[in-house]
Amino acid sequence: MAKVENRTLREIMTKDVATVTLKDNVYEVACKMRDWNVGVIPVVDEKDDVIGVITDRDIVIRGLAEKREGSAAVENVMTRDIIMGQPGMTVDEAAKIMAKHQIRRLPVVENGKLVGIVALGDMAVRQVHHDEASEALSQISEPLGNV
Repeated sequence: MAKVENRTLREIMTKDVATVTLKDNVYEVACKMRDWNVGVIPVVDEKDDVIGVITDRDIVIRGLAEKREGSAAVENVMTRDIIMGQPGMTVDEAAKIMAKHQIRRLPVVENGKLVGIVALGDMAVRQVHHDEASEALSQISEPLGNV
């Protein structure tokens, strides 16, 4: 077994990930989130390249709070500027990136194609690197301030 510090995202990421496209609407995304019991779904284009994510928070903030209906297009509520990881990235590297950008979930891509997703919970549950996961969670939970 690899040393904890040297584990890669490939070893801990969730590989079976639901996706949506720009052809889907917010209602369909919400149903998929319910069915898969997840709070984030990557958005892919026609070539299966990751172009964004849509989170349960996106649906509430950019969907419901802006009085958009369930038929609202994914592109109107999704987050386009996303940070992504690589399968060979160490868990420590990923935790630092997640802390820096205050994100809890990191899509993992190879050549632009989605190969998995890793969440802070994956790091904690699998006891990957307690210090890094704790530090990342601590930084993510802090207010952004001036960015």
